[in-house]
Amino acid sequence: MITIHTQLIGRPATHHDERGSWRSAIFRTVVEGPQQLLETGLAGDQVADTENHGSPAQAVCCHPLDHYAFWNTEYQLEAAGRPIGPGGVGENWTIAGATEEDVCIGDRFDVGSACVEVSGPRYPCIKQERKLQLPGLLQRTIATRRTGWYLRVIRPGSVSAGDAWRQVGQPNPGLTIARVNLGMHQEFDRLLALELLDVPELSAGWKRILQFKLRGE
Repeated sequence: MITIHTQLIGRPATHHDERGSWRSAIFRTVVEGPQQLLETGLAGDQVADTENHGSPAQAVCCHPLDHYAFWNTEYQLEAAGRPIGPGGVGENWTIAGATEEDVCIGDRFDVGSACVEVSGPRYPCIKQERKLQLPGLLQRTIATRRTGWYLRVIRPGSVSAGDAWRQVGQPNPGLTIARVNLGMHQEFDRLLALELLDVPELSAGWKRILQFKLRGE
């Protein structure tokens, strides 16, 4: 069973590190109890980079809970006394019971009183690496295809941590997030890219990426 393990929201803020100042909403915080899920995302959640984030197809960013155990082992974070967990890579929903292998583009789920639709993989971002201060995380995310995914909101409603995902539609069985990641981040799969361009549920942002890759062949 797929469930929301943790809900998180964030607001743009300026951060400082050895590389200078940078602005992001990736430092999200846990919210308890029922939350309103709007067409734009969880009430109170904001993005800083409106050019690359914040579209209706990016209303909810999901990341599997299981991935945190992998990263804690990969970077020996438990031994270092700084393990990471829900919200570590800036997602809105940490998901229990599913990974990229288990959801397909266009899958629809009733969650709480809302309905959501899988719109595409999350494209790995250098800000995840910068937030966690884990060298090479961006490339390791791409190589291991532990990206998470985005949802659009079909029907707004109230959602809570612990809510189960009840599947109500699957127009594209076989087009898993894992398969898209493999064909786009590893050896480019031209036939898959052409197939994906005809999938109405795939986000416009991903279609632009596919068109760019096809032009660059």
